[in-house]
Amino acid sequence: MGRIWTDENRFQRWLDVEIAVCETLARRGVIPKRALAVIQRKARFDVRGILRIEEKVKHDVIAFLTNVARYVGPDSRFIHMGLTSSDVLDTALALQLGEAGALIDQGLKDLMKVLARQARAHRRTVMIGRTHGIHAEPITLGLVFALWHAEFARHRERLAAASESVRVGKLSGAVGTFAHLDPGVEAEVCRRLGLRPDPISTQVIQRDRHAHFLTTLALIAASIEKAAVEIRHLQRTDVREAEEFFSAGQKGSSSMPHKRNPITSEQLSGLSRVVRANAQAGLENVALWHERDISHSSVERVIVPDSTILIDYMLAKLTRLLDRLLVYPDRMRRNMNLTRGLIYSQALLLALVDAGATREEAYHLVQRNAMQVWAGTQDFQELVSADADIGKRLTRRQIGACFDPARHLRHVDTLLRRALGRAKGTR
Repeated sequence: MGRIWTDENRFQRWLDVEIAVCETLARRGVIPKRALAVIQRKARFDVRGILRIEEKVKHDVIAFLTNVARYVGPDSRFIHMGLTSSDVLDTALALQLGEAGALIDQGLKDLMKVLARQARAHRRTVMIGRTHGIHAEPITLGLVFALWHAEFARHRERLAAASESVRVGKLSGAVGTFAHLDPGVEAEVCRRLGLRPDPISTQVIQRDRHAHFLTTLALIAASIEKAAVEIRHLQRTDVREAEEFFSAGQKGSSSMPHKRNPITSEQLSGLSRVVRANAQAGLENVALWHERDISHSSVERVIVPDSTILIDYMLAKLTRLLDRLLVYPDRMRRNMNLTRGLIYSQALLLALVDAGATREEAYHLVQRNAMQVWAGTQDFQELVSADADIGKRLTRRQIGACFDPARHLRHVDTLLRRALGRAKGTR
């Protein structure tokens, strides 16, 4: 990913645009074919040379063109004919964003493969589901992975739409009116470069397109953090249901030799804040003065490379983390029993309603026993089995059936098919 944003690749994309324009103009008879042959054969650049010229002229595109002209010679006068700087900059940026989007999409596919595999491997690994951080009802670890898989599948769809939105070029000149080139030239050049012509622009391609791309990266970052926060919680000592892989020789603390910390998850949480902040800067770039100012340019030189590089890195880190995640099913079972059966309260409530109790009556009977469990050390099933009012409605066998975790696993396979089956490239 970093290669995409190097000076070498940036200037190469500029040259790609310039040569495509020359080829199109030569085909239309605007510039001599002999000159085109010279340009195609000799056009090149020297990064250090460009930067030295820029120090003097204080304009990157002029520095680039001056450097290229030294290689091409007199026929360089046909390069950049009818163009303004942003024609080259924005069209080349579209090419770079296309490269970046393809790499990010591959990262999403790699992550989803691991999530699909882990979802199937842990489809019956029972753990407690939590709402508000409090034990709720049983779920499986496989469902957690499947949920993330479905979320990242949506991100692939969003990324495809955002990548298509920025896959446009423009050669419409200083204020977007095609005063010096024909719109047909733009259409042909874009076709040569694998882009679509922007239907209408000013001196620049409008930045709502780029904001769309950056906010999509921010959404991906948010979901990466969502997974990271869950892992951080599961690795807490008093939970310890899952844990980041801890390699031989790894150290967790400079002062406490016993520490095994969720450092990768914490790193991902932190980096996600940077990507989200960059998206905000991208939104600020949408409102430019009239047909163009350059307030967006300096911002994009930071946020676009940084966000794409960070997302590529974060996806790779999360993929490796989840691929090697340590899972502790025994601890999950132990934690499920911490509330001594309270997690089956809804099953008992519904059984009482099914047996003829009003919902208010059933809720009262179940809750009064549940509150005793919270306040003491008694077992919930034992309490409700001894409750005479509940005994009027349910037999001990019916009560016992409410405490069977199997009812919570009945539809796991259906959920996995729904979450994993629709996404392409994940198996």
